[in-house]
Amino acid sequence: MKSFACFIKSTIAVVCWGACSSKIPVPPEYPSTEIRHVLARQQEAWNAGNIEVFMEGYWKSDSLQFVGSSVRHGWQQTLDGYKKGYPTREAMGTLQFDIWQVLPLTGGSWLVSGRYTLVRTSDQPTGPFTLIFQKKQGRWVVVFDHTC
Repeated sequence: MKSFACFIKSTIAVVCWGACSSKIPVPPEYPSTEIRHVLARQQEAWNAGNIEVFMEGYWKSDSLQFVGSSVRHGWQQTLDGYKKGYPTREAMGTLQFDIWQVLPLTGGSWLVSGRYTLVRTSDQPTGPFTLIFQKKQGRWVVVFDHTC
């Protein structure tokens, strides 16, 4: 009886391993994948000290909205806020994103939630964020950012 129980446990483990280790291919046009690529490019740009390239992930429009310690309207105001808040490479630190969810909304919008962390020599600010992405002129961009 004991060997039968071991057989069952082994069989279940193999089936679970096979099911968990097989990956369903995701087409490259799948929005979640593209959106994650935008965030990866933003993280790389930030960590290279390039706020302008980081901002390419945002909608270059006066309708962009950024909610943080204050509310900013528009791409330029958001860029100016980043430059004021992070005037030096040391102030920028190293950015890490922990993406929790990428979910479809209605009307072609996608919601992204996660946590950012800035690793700096003096501190390690971190907090949650919520982004709304939309496809504008063939590119996925952030149209709304609420970062705490």
